[in-house]
Amino acid sequence: MHQPVRSDLLGAHVSTQGGVAMALGRGTAIGATAIQVFTKTPNQWREPAVTGDIQAAFRREVDRSGIASIVAHDSYLINLASPDPVLQARSETAFCAELERCTRLGIGFVVSHPGNYIDDREAGLARNAAAYTRCLMAVSGSVAVLLETTAGTGTALGAKFEELALLRERIGEPVRHRVAFCADTCHLYSAGYDLVGDYDGVWREWEKHIGFRDLRCLHLNDSKTPFGSRRDRHELIAEGSLGAEPFRRIMRDPRFARTPKLIETPKGDEEFIQDRRMLRRLRAYGRAGKRAR
Repeated sequence: MHQPVRSDLLGAHVSTQGGVAMALGRGTAIGATAIQVFTKTPNQWREPAVTGDIQAAFRREVDRSGIASIVAHDSYLINLASPDPVLQARSETAFCAELERCTRLGIGFVVSHPGNYIDDREAGLARNAAAYTRCLMAVSGSVAVLLETTAGTGTALGAKFEELALLRERIGEPVRHRVAFCADTCHLYSAGYDLVGDYDGVWREWEKHIGFRDLRCLHLNDSKTPFGSRRDRHELIAEGSLGAEPFRRIMRDPRFARTPKLIETPKGDEEFIQDRRMLRRLRAYGRAGKRAR
């Protein structure tokens, strides 16, 4: 099996079934040098504790695996922009617990979808920023939140670069340094950022509104739906509406050389086969670019 170059920071979202420490072995099995995990079941409110034994086992597997970058993704149930005070309170409790688990495990980043505003966009943005501020103030330390670009489905915040930048700006100054960004290729394309027809223009807009310094993670996903669909439907790399070229360019783009790149593409019936195939494909894109240069 191809042995990945440690410096490429390429991998996938991997399962934590059987315990969060099991994720590292799954990462090495697909040739990953970076992984993303859920620290809890993403569609349940139950909050598992990270005991000393779990913490030790996870850190032991991190050292054994050689995986260089690990990020978490928060629960699908969390909505920090909700106008419902009960749901927002529950979401804040859950997000604080996520930050605490990451702290215990030594995971430095948690990817988070900006919330759904439901009633009024401006009010939802204010609620979202205030909730992130309260959570980061409540859980001290260095764990950072990566606000993820969204496809813009329904009342989701975060489909526009300007809105993501504004959300960060409204987060309290004492904790704002713990907020950065994750860009998802499927979400960008579905939200109207044309990575196929105007790759350079999309990233000029990113640099203008957000800047590459604060881009700490890339989700590399093709899309099952057309450009501007505002739907979040991931497809295998180069087998959806984006095609191969945007992924070739990302893998050869020096601006992203040290940015962790993670796939969240369909896995099929076999746990490892598709992920291995997608990572080999992406690495081939990168190697071809080096030969050309």
